[in-house]
Amino acid sequence: MNKITKSQIDTFVAQPVKAVIGVSRNKRKFGYMVFNELRQKGYHLLPVNPHADTIDDVPCYKSIDLLPADLTAALVLTPKNSTLDAVQQLINKGIKHIWIQQKAETKEAIELALKNQVQLVHGKCIFMFSDPVNGGHKFHKALLKFFGKLPK
Repeated sequence: MNKITKSQIDTFVAQPVKAVIGVSRNKRKFGYMVFNELRQKGYHLLPVNPHADTIDDVPCYKSIDLLPADLTAALVLTPKNSTLDAVQQLINKGIKHIWIQQKAETKEAIELALKNQVQLVHGKCIFMFSDPVNGGHKFHKALLKFFGKLPK
């Protein structure tokens, strides 16, 4: 596919507001953990979950269509069988910065995003690049850096 660069990652992280597609209400699920940790780090996030009115008192969007028109970035945390549809909806919405979370990506979703000139990050964990401060992610990032495996 395409090689992900540090510049692409930095550009995504720098977007002032990010939609989070696939936020979970279940505090034990990865979709919730990402949302919660990024919010604690000060990120301005717009959760999208068709089954929730709020998550942690943050109003939830029922669909991608309802997101603000000026939104530029979205993090996709959906199950693989929903990723292609989510990416298509984000493209239709005009969102040009998309991060498909590691293990959510599909070949079709990646190809669709690239074909539509999306600034795409995929195959990477957002925790690794959102200033990890604790345990496993900080250690994992240090290992990747040591072995020269971090994007340049």
